[in-house]
Amino acid sequence: MSIRAVKRLVQAKPTLEGAGVHLRRAFGFGNTKEFDPFLLLDDFRNDVPEDYLAGFPWHPHRGIETITYVLAGTVEHGDSMGNRGAIAAGDVQWMTAGSGIIHQEMPKGDPAGRMHGFQLWANLPSSLKMTAPRYQEVKTGEIPEVTDDDGTHVRIVCGKFWGKSGPVDGIAADPIYLDVSVAPGKRKTLPVETTRHAFAYVFGGAGTFCNASGPLAVPTEAIKWSDTTPPVEADNRSLILFDRGDEVTLQAGNDGIRFLLVSGKPLEEPVAWYGPIVMNTQEQLRRAFTELQEGTFLKDAGRKLNIDYAKDYGANRHSGLRRERKNYFGTAACRTHGRGCHLSR
Repeated sequence: MSIRAVKRLVQAKPTLEGAGVHLRRAFGFGNTKEFDPFLLLDDFRNDVPEDYLAGFPWHPHRGIETITYVLAGTVEHGDSMGNRGAIAAGDVQWMTAGSGIIHQEMPKGDPAGRMHGFQLWANLPSSLKMTAPRYQEVKTGEIPEVTDDDGTHVRIVCGKFWGKSGPVDGIAADPIYLDVSVAPGKRKTLPVETTRHAFAYVFGGAGTFCNASGPLAVPTEAIKWSDTTPPVEADNRSLILFDRGDEVTLQAGNDGIRFLLVSGKPLEEPVAWYGPIVMNTQEQLRRAFTELQEGTFLKDAGRKLNIDYAKDYGANRHSGLRRERKNYFGTAACRTHGRGCHLSR
């Protein structure tokens, strides 16, 4: 067995998204090759309603899958396939954009004003870029949980772990997505397949992740590992990128540690990316934005409702699409490099 060395530790960076939502981006600012098949991880934990209630009005996606995991508050969702719903604390929403979908995500805090959760983007392989869109909503009671003899607690959002399988299936990246809590002072080793890229995102307590050259301290919010108290030090959000190996070993601090542990099989394909659309070539990217201009972006599978559906939500959808088109076609550097300076949902 070989321990995965810590390749890099970074702090999530503040950014503004959607209609003015304040969040922290763990990765997704630049080259994401080391995270392949994942593209972006956003931490939208926030205790100030004015910083998140504007939400993410109607906007397009193509070529990716988005995974939203809520810890507190609710997120209301609607899309061009006719899906409507809300995910609350402990729930997961998994959306396969495929050939194209237009949707909105509107966060609503809990009675204490908290809106806590994460959104992860997973890339689709070239063979599935234009697959039919799909939406999966998983309630907290459907997510299996397992507790080891030493008190280590794991929620299995997706994939197989310790003999149990998560409820989300049919995901191209074949990810394993875990919410792990390790009790104070405990040392724990967790298996991760060698062929996968893997990272951890710590959001409670503190600990050290063992490295080839020694342990690496990971400071995070000073809250109890099993406490539901809102974060005290919101700036201390640590992302750990692991090198190759078949296990991750960590030592929990005095308050324990809670973190996401995510791994996936790399696609190793070219990426052409601007904002909410991720393709393999610049020509595919240009075609997607041309279709947005011409009104042909949604294919039959992604258009289950009449376009008048947007009237229920005012003009946000149209202004959002105009902004995406204007940003793409009005920025020469982005047409060349395929990435926006601001990655918007």
